Amino acid sequence: MAENQEQLEQNKKERPMSLLLKTVITGFVGGVFWSLIGYLGYFFHFSEISPNMILTPWVAGDWKYGKLGNYVAILLIGLLSILVALIYYATLRKIKGMWAGILYGVAWWLIVFYVLNPLFPNLETVSHLQRNTIITTLCLYILYGVFIGYSISFETQEMNRQTQETSTNQ
Repeated sequence: MAENQEQLEQNKKERPMSLLLKTVITGFVGGVFWSLIGYLGYFFHFSEISPNMILTPWVAGDWKYGKLGNYVAILLIGLLSILVALIYYATLRKIKGMWAGILYGVAWWLIVFYVLNPLFPNLETVSHLQRNTIITTLCLYILYGVFIGYSISFETQEMNRQTQETSTNQ
């Protein structure tokens, strides 16, 4: 009877997700969520930049300027955000607190708006952008960086804590 109890589905422990898989999920969700918020900012005229700016250099057709273009761009940003999260995972995951995430978000804002600016023909230089656009996008990137950074750092700390508890209990 005891052997049957151990084999029951409800008595089996679920294997936890790996930290790398959690990082991938965090990156995708963060990219989709914060680019949706960015699209709302564009819709309500807080920013003159919509997510579809990522499509303009590489995709032909006028569909990229409408809602469909923005939704496709949001999914693409989610996929690219996986890479951003993996970079954070590889370099900064052990740093506690939110300051690393804030600086990470600012760094990505600088990269997109200064370094990658020539790749996006519809993106004005920072000196030609409206103040609302600069403030809105910078805040979104900071919040995005905090989301990515704090989530990954928290999960790293939790995994370390669980590993220590498991090793002390054995």
